Amino acid sequence: MVTIEFLGPIGKDNMSVDINNLSQLSAILKEEADVSTWLESCAVAVNDALVSSKDISLSDGDKVSLLPPVCGG
Repeated sequence: MVTIEFLGPIGKDNMSVDINNLSQLSAILKEEADVSTWLESCAVAVNDALVSSKDISLSDGDKVSLLPPVCGG
């Protein structure tokens, strides 16, 4: 299982899913109304390293973090 971590204002509890890559995760999250609006603007990290491709392979025990843009001042 892969742990999905939703950071900041997304406001969703972590979840575990049985997936092999980020494309599969994207398809799952597009069905989640409270998350789908964030997908295009979030950065994604796998095991705390930022990634830019949905073709990244995932293994059992990996952690995927969705990082929404943050405003500050």
